[in-house]
Amino acid sequence: MSIPILQKVVVGAYILRKHLSREKRYPLALMLEPLFRCNLACSGCGKIDYPDPILNQRLSLKECLDSVDECNAPVVSIAGGEPLLHKEMPEIVRSIIARRKFVYLCTNALLMEKKLDEYKPGPFFVWSVHLDGDKQMHDRSVCREGVYDRAVAAIKRAKERGFRVNINCTLFNDAQPGKVAEFFDTVKAMGVDGITVSPGYAYERAPEQQHFLNRGTTRQLFRDILRLGDGGRKWAFSQSSLFLDFLAGNQTYHCTPWGNPARTVFGWQRPCYLLGEGYARTFRELMEETDWDAYGTGKYEKCANCMVHSGYEATAVMDTVTRPLTALKVALAGVGTKGAMAPDIPLDNQRPAQYVYSRHVEIKLAEIKDLRRDIKRP
Repeated sequence: MSIPILQKVVVGAYILRKHLSREKRYPLALMLEPLFRCNLACSGCGKIDYPDPILNQRLSLKECLDSVDECNAPVVSIAGGEPLLHKEMPEIVRSIIARRKFVYLCTNALLMEKKLDEYKPGPFFVWSVHLDGDKQMHDRSVCREGVYDRAVAAIKRAKERGFRVNINCTLFNDAQPGKVAEFFDTVKAMGVDGITVSPGYAYERAPEQQHFLNRGTTRQLFRDILRLGDGGRKWAFSQSSLFLDFLAGNQTYHCTPWGNPARTVFGWQRPCYLLGEGYARTFRELMEETDWDAYGTGKYEKCANCMVHSGYEATAVMDTVTRPLTALKVALAGVGTKGAMAPDIPLDNQRPAQYVYSRHVEIKLAEIKDLRRDIKRP
């Protein structure tokens, strides 16, 4: 695994404290989305079709830092939208790092080279570059030619400057194991520090729904990919060994959505980064008033095919604490890619999906309208 020793120690100590205090639910990584606006329009994105008044919204520096303090997770992943469009982003990053939180700044890299001088290399900062495969795969995924080349150029420049750089790779149903393995080899040759890989999630707002994977297909795909990389040991993943083992069908996990809480321009997103089924005003309200038992694979139709890291990485990390020898065995021997898979969660008793996202859009638009009216008043 490519997670730095310092991060392993800090996060491990945090988890151990929570474990010893018998705290049942706690965050590991804050998913901070200061804006939804982006300079790409990817077909699998669930954010780009919001109305312009919402796309124009930004969390302020204070709102971002208040969210970090309120949540107090050891890791902050700043996503979007495209975070580099936010004018206060350099100060947001500096202020979070000053709190000794590990910051992963996610970007499609179109603005990355231009913005490099505004950031400093260090043990608490990582560029997380969106790269969904080789040139053909990635440019098709983001619906624009030339984006892959610009991302690769930005990665090389950042590495020359001494930055840690990860790639964030999402795989869809057109992924071919051989091509993905070749791509991971290319990434390794670039000197990238780590790979975060995940199957795509079927955002209900995404323009094209036909590209997402179901769980059975996901498990076989990751077995086939990892088999080509010596059980994954050939490549440096910025994820736990047990999460990769889960993707390959060797672990039966339930998701822990509170492990990666999301703060957006709407508020604290219920129940997770992937589903917008209402919003809480505070982190405490999110944790205490969300009906967590109503969500997850086998419980809710929208969660049926999800195996995404934002839901299951926290489960795997917590399992690593309780079963360290099992995790170590997988890390040393590689992910198993042969034999019977672990039983998957049955879907017989899941409740039907409720499509409620339009309601919080209507509420936010009304708030924006009221605010503008108040500003215009003498």
